[in-house]
Amino acid sequence: MAVTAVVLLKLEPGKARQAIQRIGRVVGVREAHVITGPWDGICMAEARDLSALGSLVISKIQRVDGVEDTLTCLVV
Repeated sequence: MAVTAVVLLKLEPGKARQAIQRIGRVVGVREAHVITGPWDGICMAEARDLSALGSLVISKIQRVDGVEDTLTCLVV
């Protein structure tokens, strides 16, 4: 069963749009947007299980240039 999560993103000043565009191209990310508020960006991520989701966030999303921090919220 697939696992879906909302990932909140803290992005480096001046790199938000570029980072969101790159995150939006990551396999497993369904959509990505720049937002207002305490977080700078948001994306919807989907993976086959929790382990794959963790790998997606840690190995791909967090490694995008401009990403400073993430908060992963599972959809229940």
